[in-house]
Amino acid sequence: MNINPLLRAYEHGVRRFPRENLQNADLSGFTLISVDFERTNLIGSNLQRTFLTKARLGHCQMNWADLTYAKLNQADLSHADLTKASLYGAFAVKTNFKGAKLSGATLAHANLRGANLEQTNLTGANLFAANLREANFQKADFSWANLQEACLSLANLRDARLWATDLRRAFMKEMDLSALSLHGLAMDGAKLTGSCLRDTNLSHSSLRGANLRGADLTGANLTGVDLTGADLMGANLTQVVWHDAVVEGVNWEEAIADQSMFREGILGLGNHHNHRSHNVHQGRQGLNISCFGGLQAAYVI
Repeated sequence: MNINPLLRAYEHGVRRFPRENLQNADLSGFTLISVDFERTNLIGSNLQRTFLTKARLGHCQMNWADLTYAKLNQADLSHADLTKASLYGAFAVKTNFKGAKLSGATLAHANLRGANLEQTNLTGANLFAANLREANFQKADFSWANLQEACLSLANLRDARLWATDLRRAFMKEMDLSALSLHGLAMDGAKLTGSCLRDTNLSHSSLRGANLRGADLTGANLTGVDLTGADLMGANLTQVVWHDAVVEGVNWEEAIADQSMFREGILGLGNHHNHRSHNVHQGRQGLNISCFGGLQAAYVI
């Protein structure tokens, strides 16, 4: 389509182009800062490397749009339909995506630091190595999303849906993940240093080689979790449920345990991975904590 009239109008100071039909338009590389495309049809449009800083794109139809490396900082894309769109490497710092549809979208290597993605649909989205630091994902749906190596540190995941989400090697330091359901997730190598996982459901998840130094796991459900080679140095492990957990090669140094942990070690894990026996004198003798190899050096309350 002929976009020259629109571009000429923009050059003459016009910024409002609501409800335009720009389906399959090629706007790649143009500067459209603060443009108002509210409720515009941008389905299949080419917006590669387009400067859309502070643009108004709320309620836009942007299915299959190509926003690769687009500049979207502080733009408003609330309730926009970006299903299957490509935002690979896009810059969307402090951008508003509230209520947007991003299912199946590509956001790999995008910078969404401080962005608002509250109630956003991200099912099946690819966020590989994306910068999501300090972003708001409250009530967002990450079902089947790829968050491998993504930086989620200090992000808000309150009431987010994380069904079959891939969090391998994700950076999740100093996050509040308390009472979330992280059941059955792939989290191998995740960085969870200093995070709060109080009452979190991590049952049957894989946390092989994960870094949980200083994490608060009070009351967490670790039933069937695989913590092989994980680092739990200084972690708070009081009231944790350990039934059938795999804990070989875990670093327990300075971890905070309680007597219930020993009891669950006997009843829940005593018959598994029993390669060698350790006797611990903490007011009781002969406790078999073969699965808790380093716990004799841990702090027990």
